[in-house]
Amino acid sequence: MGPDAFLFVALVIGYLFGSIPFGVILTRWAGTEDLRNIGSGSIGATNVLRTGRKELAVATLLGDALKGTAAVILCGHFGGPTAAMVAGLGAFLGHLFPIWLKFRGGKGVAVYIGILLGLFWPAALFFCLIWLATAFAFRYSSLAAFVASVLTPIMLLSISHTALAALSAVLTILLFYMHRENIKRLLSGTENKIGAKK
Repeated sequence: MGPDAFLFVALVIGYLFGSIPFGVILTRWAGTEDLRNIGSGSIGATNVLRTGRKELAVATLLGDALKGTAAVILCGHFGGPTAAMVAGLGAFLGHLFPIWLKFRGGKGVAVYIGILLGLFWPAALFFCLIWLATAFAFRYSSLAAFVASVLTPIMLLSISHTALAALSAVLTILLFYMHRENIKRLLSGTENKIGAKK
Protein backbone atom coordinates (compact mmCIF):
# COMPACT_ATOMS: atom_id res chain seq x y z
CA MET A 1 0.00 0.00 0.00
CA GLY A 2 1.40 3.38 -1.03
CA PRO A 3 1.75 6.36 1.32
CA ASP A 4 -1.22 8.20 -0.22
CA ALA A 5 -3.49 5.17 0.01
CA PHE A 6 -2.54 4.71 3.67
CA LEU A 7 -3.83 8.18 4.51
CA PHE A 8 -7.43 6.96 4.29
CA VAL A 9 -6.55 3.97 6.45
CA ALA A 10 -4.93 6.33 8.95
CA LEU A 11 -8.08 8.45 9.06
CA VAL A 12 -10.21 5.37 9.76
CA ILE A 13 -7.80 4.02 12.38
CA GLY A 14 -7.71 7.41 14.06
CA TYR A 15 -11.51 7.63 14.01
CA LEU A 16 -11.86 4.18 15.59
CA PHE A 17 -9.36 5.01 18.32
CA GLY A 18 -10.97 8.37 18.97
CA SER A 19 -14.46 6.98 19.18
CA ILE A 20 -13.65 4.73 22.15
CA PRO A 21 -15.98 6.29 24.78
CA PHE A 22 -13.88 5.94 27.91
CA GLY A 23 -16.25 8.11 29.93
CA VAL A 24 -19.24 5.92 29.11
CA ILE A 25 -17.31 2.68 29.59
CA LEU A 26 -15.81 3.66 32.94
CA THR A 27 -18.99 5.10 34.44
CA ARG A 28 -21.00 2.10 33.29
CA TRP A 29 -18.40 -0.22 34.79
CA ALA A 30 -18.60 1.75 38.05
CA GLY A 31 -22.39 1.50 38.09
CA THR A 32 -23.12 5.22 37.96
CA GLU A 33 -25.97 6.86 36.08
CA ASP A 34 -25.70 6.87 32.28
CA LEU A 35 -23.27 9.68 31.54
CA ARG A 36 -25.33 10.86 28.58
CA ASN A 37 -28.30 11.58 30.83
CA ILE A 38 -26.56 13.94 33.25
CA GLY A 39 -25.05 17.40 33.02
CA SER A 40 -24.17 18.37 29.47
CA GLY A 41 -24.63 14.82 28.18
CA SER A 42 -21.02 14.90 26.99
CA ILE A 43 -18.85 11.79 27.34
CA GLY A 44 -15.75 13.69 28.46
CA ALA A 45 -13.98 14.02 31.80
CA THR A 46 -15.75 17.25 32.83
CA ASN A 47 -19.13 15.55 32.66
CA VAL A 48 -17.78 12.42 34.36
CA LEU A 49 -16.78 14.69 37.25
CA ARG A 50 -20.47 15.51 37.71
CA THR A 51 -21.03 11.92 38.83
CA GLY A 52 -18.97 12.79 41.92
CA ARG A 53 -16.30 10.24 41.04
CA LYS A 54 -13.06 12.18 40.68
CA GLU A 55 -11.03 9.05 40.02
CA LEU A 56 -13.26 8.18 37.07
CA ALA A 57 -12.89 11.71 35.72
CA VAL A 58 -9.09 11.45 35.89
CA ALA A 59 -9.15 8.03 34.22
CA THR A 60 -11.41 9.38 31.48
CA LEU A 61 -9.12 12.36 30.94
CA LEU A 62 -6.11 10.08 30.56
CA GLY A 63 -7.94 7.62 28.33
CA ASP A 64 -9.26 10.34 26.04
CA ALA A 65 -5.84 11.96 25.75
CA LEU A 66 -3.91 8.75 25.21
CA LYS A 67 -6.25 7.39 22.54
CA GLY A 68 -5.27 10.39 20.44
CA THR A 69 -1.60 9.82 21.21
CA ALA A 70 -1.83 6.12 20.37
CA ALA A 71 -3.54 6.74 17.02
CA VAL A 72 -0.91 9.30 16.04
CA ILE A 73 2.06 7.16 17.04
CA LEU A 74 0.71 3.98 15.43
CA CYS A 75 -0.12 5.56 12.09
CA GLY A 76 3.03 7.65 12.12
CA HIS A 77 5.09 4.50 12.55
CA PHE A 78 3.57 2.85 9.49
CA GLY A 79 2.80 5.86 7.31
CA GLY A 80 5.04 8.74 8.33
CA PRO A 81 4.32 12.28 9.59
CA THR A 82 1.43 13.06 7.24
CA ALA A 83 -0.36 9.84 8.16
CA ALA A 84 0.17 10.68 11.82
CA MET A 85 -1.55 14.05 11.41
CA VAL A 86 -4.41 12.51 9.43
CA ALA A 87 -4.84 9.95 12.21
CA GLY A 88 -4.92 12.80 14.70
CA LEU A 89 -7.74 14.46 12.80
CA GLY A 90 -9.55 11.13 12.64
CA ALA A 91 -9.16 10.61 16.39
CA PHE A 92 -10.57 14.06 17.09
CA LEU A 93 -13.56 13.47 14.82
CA GLY A 94 -14.11 10.05 16.37
CA HIS A 95 -14.21 11.54 19.85
CA LEU A 96 -16.61 14.32 18.85
CA PHE A 97 -18.86 12.14 16.70
CA PRO A 98 -18.60 8.44 17.71
CA ILE A 99 -20.74 6.30 15.43
CA TRP A 100 -21.82 3.89 18.19
CA LEU A 101 -23.14 6.71 20.35
CA LYS A 102 -25.25 8.20 17.56
CA PHE A 103 -22.49 10.75 16.88
CA ARG A 104 -22.92 12.34 20.32
CA GLY A 105 -19.47 12.50 21.86
CA GLY A 106 -17.19 14.73 23.88
CA LYS A 107 -15.93 18.26 23.34
CA GLY A 108 -12.38 17.42 22.47
CA VAL A 109 -9.99 19.14 24.91
CA ALA A 110 -8.30 15.99 26.26
CA VAL A 111 -7.94 14.31 22.89
CA TYR A 112 -6.59 17.57 21.43
CA ILE A 113 -3.81 17.46 24.04
CA GLY A 114 -3.18 13.78 23.34
CA ILE A 115 -2.86 14.39 19.62
CA LEU A 116 -0.36 17.18 20.23
CA LEU A 117 1.53 14.91 22.63
CA GLY A 118 1.96 12.30 19.92
CA LEU A 119 2.89 14.76 17.18
CA PHE A 120 5.05 17.34 18.99
CA TRP A 121 5.10 17.13 22.77
CA PRO A 122 6.24 20.74 23.39
CA ALA A 123 2.95 21.89 21.82
CA ALA A 124 1.01 19.71 24.27
CA LEU A 125 2.99 21.21 27.14
CA PHE A 126 2.33 24.72 25.82
CA PHE A 127 -1.40 24.00 25.56
CA CYS A 128 -1.53 22.66 29.12
CA LEU A 129 0.40 25.58 30.57
CA ILE A 130 -1.85 28.13 28.83
CA TRP A 131 -4.92 26.21 29.98
CA LEU A 132 -3.70 26.15 33.58
CA ALA A 133 -2.74 29.84 33.60
CA THR A 134 -6.09 30.91 32.14
CA ALA A 135 -8.09 28.60 34.40
CA PHE A 136 -6.22 29.88 37.45
CA ALA A 137 -6.78 33.51 36.44
CA PHE A 138 -10.45 33.33 35.43
CA ARG A 139 -11.72 29.97 36.80
CA TYR A 140 -13.54 29.05 33.59
CA SER A 141 -12.58 25.66 32.13
CA SER A 142 -14.15 26.46 28.76
CA LEU A 143 -12.41 29.83 28.49
CA ALA A 144 -9.09 28.17 29.33
CA ALA A 145 -9.67 25.71 26.49
CA PHE A 146 -10.51 28.52 24.07
CA VAL A 147 -7.40 30.55 24.90
CA ALA A 148 -5.09 27.52 24.78
CA SER A 149 -6.53 26.24 21.52
CA VAL A 150 -6.23 29.65 19.83
CA LEU A 151 -2.67 30.31 20.99
CA THR A 152 -1.36 26.84 20.15
CA PRO A 153 -1.58 27.09 16.34
CA ILE A 154 -0.14 30.61 16.55
CA MET A 155 2.81 29.29 18.55
CA LEU A 156 3.33 26.44 16.08
CA LEU A 157 3.23 28.81 13.14
CA SER A 158 5.75 31.09 14.83
CA ILE A 159 8.27 28.23 14.99
CA SER A 160 7.56 27.14 11.39
CA HIS A 161 5.58 23.99 12.18
CA THR A 162 3.21 24.99 9.39
CA ALA A 163 1.46 21.67 8.77
CA LEU A 164 0.88 21.03 12.46
CA ALA A 165 -0.28 24.62 12.91
CA ALA A 166 -2.87 24.03 10.17
CA LEU A 167 -4.09 20.82 11.82
CA SER A 168 -4.22 22.56 15.18
CA ALA A 169 -6.27 25.39 13.67
CA VAL A 170 -8.78 22.88 12.31
CA LEU A 171 -9.02 21.19 15.72
CA THR A 172 -9.53 24.60 17.32
CA ILE A 173 -12.42 25.42 15.00
CA LEU A 174 -14.05 22.08 15.80
CA LEU A 175 -13.45 22.61 19.52
CA PHE A 176 -15.17 26.01 19.39
CA TYR A 177 -18.11 24.46 17.55
CA MET A 178 -18.50 21.77 20.22
CA HIS A 179 -18.36 24.44 22.94
CA ARG A 180 -20.93 26.75 21.32
CA GLU A 181 -23.27 26.50 24.32
CA ASN A 182 -20.39 27.36 26.65
CA ILE A 183 -19.67 30.42 24.52
CA LYS A 184 -23.27 31.56 24.91
CA ARG A 185 -23.07 31.10 28.67
CA LEU A 186 -19.76 32.96 28.89
CA LEU A 187 -21.25 35.88 26.98
CA SER A 188 -24.34 35.92 29.18
CA GLY A 189 -22.36 35.52 32.41
CA THR A 190 -24.00 32.21 33.31
CA GLU A 191 -21.08 29.85 32.70
CA ASN A 192 -20.13 27.82 35.78
CA LYS A 193 -16.75 28.56 37.27
CA ILE A 194 -14.31 25.85 38.26
CA GLY A 195 -15.15 24.65 41.76
CA ALA A 196 -18.53 26.40 41.84
CA LYS A 197 -21.38 24.45 43.37
CA LYS A 198 -24.19 23.79 40.92
